[in-house]
Amino acid sequence: MDKKFSVIIVEDARLELKGTEEIFRTEIPEADIIGTASNEAELEALLQKEMPDMLLLDLGLGGSTTAGVDICAKVKSRFPAVKVLVFTGELLNENLWLDVLDAGADGITLKTGELLTKHEIYSVMGGKRNVFNQPLLEKLVERFRESVTRDTAHKKSLIHYEIDRYDECFLRHLALGYTKEMIASLKTMPFGVKSLEKRQADLISRLFGESEQRGINVTRLVVRAIELHIIDVDNLEADE
Repeated sequence: MDKKFSVIIVEDARLELKGTEEIFRTEIPEADIIGTASNEAELEALLQKEMPDMLLLDLGLGGSTTAGVDICAKVKSRFPAVKVLVFTGELLNENLWLDVLDAGADGITLKTGELLTKHEIYSVMGGKRNVFNQPLLEKLVERFRESVTRDTAHKKSLIHYEIDRYDECFLRHLALGYTKEMIASLKTMPFGVKSLEKRQADLISRLFGESEQRGINVTRLVVRAIELHIIDVDNLEADE
């Protein structure tokens, strides 16, 4: 990339700021750092003077891990053409990553491993969205693998144990603490309480071996459904 572009860096840790500036100086000579800020007020003063092509934004400012999310949302709302690349040490806070992407960030790079590289900078400046560096990509692939594995196990269980949508709905609401009377009142469940009791007995016969079936209560049935990936404990939502 030969075209010059301007950058404002928002970072409140002086040592990290110096390191970032050095990366730009040695690896990305096309970038012109027109200012640095350690908080929102300093950034606002810079934006009043000159609009950058890119904002390199740390999420954690002044002891707050979410300050960068608010700044990103405000900048993108007022200046949608400004590219925002988030630079963060929040390795474990995945919800924060989603928040900043929802706020309009063009990409996220984690302050770990290879740190910031010109690849991320050039990708964002080239108009790409959802730009991530290698450490973040590795975590995303790990989560993707877990999700696919879980979904595959769920689909196999539905087929193997002949679980229909009413079985799944019944088990899911039992897991949420619903009584059979409450489940029978759902729009998605066209069965009375007695029919649900028969369905529960039938599910016990399908999900447990003959020698295990005596004395199975609702709690044990739900636990078994979770163990077999018939219902996902991380995605339990009630129907109307």
